[in-house]
Amino acid sequence: MGGAGAPAGGLLVVGDVVTDVVARHRGPLTPATDTPADIRTVPGGAGANAACWAASSGCPDVRLLARVGRDATAWHDRRLRGSGVRPLLIPDADATAATVISLVDTATAERTFLTDSGAVHRMSPADWSPALLDGIAHLHLSGYLFFAEPCRQLALMARESARAAGVTVSLDPASTGFIGALGIETFLALTEGIDVLLPNAAEASFLTGLPEPADAAVKLSRRFPLVAVTLGAAGALVAAGGEVVARVAAPQVRAVDSTGAGDAFTGGFLAARLRGASPAEAAEAGCRAGALAVGVVGGRPGAG
Repeated sequence: MGGAGAPAGGLLVVGDVVTDVVARHRGPLTPATDTPADIRTVPGGAGANAACWAASSGCPDVRLLARVGRDATAWHDRRLRGSGVRPLLIPDADATAATVISLVDTATAERTFLTDSGAVHRMSPADWSPALLDGIAHLHLSGYLFFAEPCRQLALMARESARAAGVTVSLDPASTGFIGALGIETFLALTEGIDVLLPNAAEASFLTGLPEPADAAVKLSRRFPLVAVTLGAAGALVAAGGEVVARVAAPQVRAVDSTGAGDAFTGGFLAARLRGASPAEAAEAGCRAGALAVGVVGGRPGAG
């Protein structure tokens, strides 16, 4: 992936499309009574968000494969197309759209998620075809696919198809909670062969048992060829071959909502790599996208 003079090709994201209900409140929630909040419904999902940020970061061909509840397919299709993404959405008549309630403390911009996976975990190998990789230079998988059957088998099938076609593959680990429920060693075994791992600091530490993000990145880079760890307002670091090869700072901005900041980094990073950027340059591009993301409500470009 990447490299000066690399052949042009698109980005295929396989992942989740979610309806986000974002409730922004100031200070702690008050149990058993009302807590005033600003509440909005916006499109989201780690995979969909990353795809939109890749498109807004200059990737001209971004496609998204996802299963969506039939109740919301048309709405999500319009919103993705409006963001420059080519949706490959599979309507599911037997499930509702995945929904996440995001509780955002406006005093800190930190958030807590309540998740109904809906149609996301109903993706299956029947939804995959190697032909989906036609014209694709890189495949990105949302980690959420690895936490349930049958979508886990879809993710594994997509990864193997990409490897057979010489297409590089990246992965966002997605959730320490879900990784813990699955088992760290099981997760690492399932993700063998991934070229680029894109965890946040908490995920990197959880996967390795090492509290320092740099140490965790180094350890992970002995398993995955390239690892980019996001550090929130502190930027990001990149490791390869058992050493840290880059540290980049994040632009200083006023945070409104941190939802989707990691997805924005992923989209910006992958778009830059597809243009031939070095890992350090791609991390800088990812941090710029992440800084834009925390300035809007929701996880998509221009979502405020």
